Amino acid sequence: MSDNKVSCPICSKEFSSAVIESHASKCLFLNESVSKESSSSFRDESPARKHIKLSHNKGSKNDIKMTKPDTDFQSSNISSNSNADKEVKKIFGKGHVPLAERMRPTTFSGYIGQSHILGPSTILYQLLNKNEIPNVILWGPPGCGKTSLANVIAHICKNKTNGRIRYVKLSAAMANVNEVKEVITVASNELKFNRRTVVFLDEIHRFNKMQQDVFLPHVESGTITLIGATTENPSFSLNSALLSRCRVIVLEKLSASNLISILTKAVDSLNGIIYNSNQALKNSEQLPKFIIDKPTIEWLAETSDGDARIALGGLELAVQCKISSDEEFPEKGPVTITLDDIKESLKKSHMLYDKKGEQHYDTISALHKSVRASDENASLYWLTRMMLGGEDPVYIARRLVRMACEDIGLEDPKALGIAVHTMHACKMIGMPECDVLLAQCTTYLARAPKSRLMEDAFRAAQKVITEYKGPQPGVPLHLRNAPTKLMKNLGYGKGYNMKNREESGLNYLPKELENVSFFDCDEDYMT
Repeated sequence: MSDNKVSCPICSKEFSSAVIESHASKCLFLNESVSKESSSSFRDESPARKHIKLSHNKGSKNDIKMTKPDTDFQSSNISSNSNADKEVKKIFGKGHVPLAERMRPTTFSGYIGQSHILGPSTILYQLLNKNEIPNVILWGPPGCGKTSLANVIAHICKNKTNGRIRYVKLSAAMANVNEVKEVITVASNELKFNRRTVVFLDEIHRFNKMQQDVFLPHVESGTITLIGATTENPSFSLNSALLSRCRVIVLEKLSASNLISILTKAVDSLNGIIYNSNQALKNSEQLPKFIIDKPTIEWLAETSDGDARIALGGLELAVQCKISSDEEFPEKGPVTITLDDIKESLKKSHMLYDKKGEQHYDTISALHKSVRASDENASLYWLTRMMLGGEDPVYIARRLVRMACEDIGLEDPKALGIAVHTMHACKMIGMPECDVLLAQCTTYLARAPKSRLMEDAFRAAQKVITEYKGPQPGVPLHLRNAPTKLMKNLGYGKGYNMKNREESGLNYLPKELENVSFFDCDEDYMT
């Protein structure tokens, strides 16, 4: 009978009767991918075997009967990803798990920062405190705590809902649409047992907008609760239909004080202590593994640009360089980690700048607005941030050309020529030689007198044309060219002269717009 094919009641795929029981166990309860499983991948030791009963009938396919799963067994399996993490820790030990991963909080009391969304009076905190998990998109810079917040929600699902909520963790960098569909299929089956499913999709912006459509009907129907995490602006990177079904939660960079608190906990977890140089170390029964002073921790926090991963990575690397991984407590006494050790592990200040992402547009906007406000210090600061972040100097120069015309214009016509020459010079010599050229041009534009006359006049002309009611007025006959005798007979060019407008006695606008002045900001252009 082993050759008989049996359809799985969960994924509808056919398997031989010899392996269908183990397959159904994994497909239903362990949330594992089944698309590539073979008979050799199944074992008979499935802990969920008792929930599936097989009755074999001769000459027919096997009938499968399912009973409601044991919630205690289910709650112990949050997701296949978390199980894999546990196995890695068992095999390799904590030393092989990055410090940033080991320091992830599991409760709100251990979560540091983002008080604007997790304060006692905030909606998100109150919902999560009641074990109500909404559809949310977590948007913020790297290392601000998006995945850590999802980790807290995972432990809420595991420990506070009595198995009523499952938690599945995926990453859009590795998962595909088929895997998401399998998760949704299992979630749909779990609803029959009154169990909800929360799906956390990290780096959700890596799914294109067509791939994101896979979530739409299931989020709307409540089959799954979606938690997405992204570093990209959701307005541009996420499907608008998906955004309408989720609440966007904006996380901010961690402050230096937040990072100091995180580093303090990390030092304690690594069996180290922090001390002030003017205070003597207290006697303790067990010597610490290492000693690090408070100014060093403060420097590391201030240098990490609000990114907890950078801060924890710098600390971990310094500790690994000074102390052997198999040395629980050094026999010769605690090792001292100095500021120089930290600086060596973090060669330069970490700067968040994505040349194709949100930071790119935010920083050039800050530069433009600083030049417009004639703030030369702020202008030079934002320019330097962009250059140190690796921005294309020609791109910056092109934007300076725009500023020279848009914000300075006729008040200083030389500004446009200087900006254009700067752009050509950047193309010729490139970085790093053109950095001073950009600085000089930026400073000149910031100091130059400002006028938005040309910009405002041009927008006013656009407004008159685009909002004009009816067909656009024709060109007056006296302004038309008359290259043929027929056109002259029709009156083209009749009465035209080359005198100044005040002396010619002619109108150069269509009759319907004779009283319009685009350069008079106080006038209503449409009257």
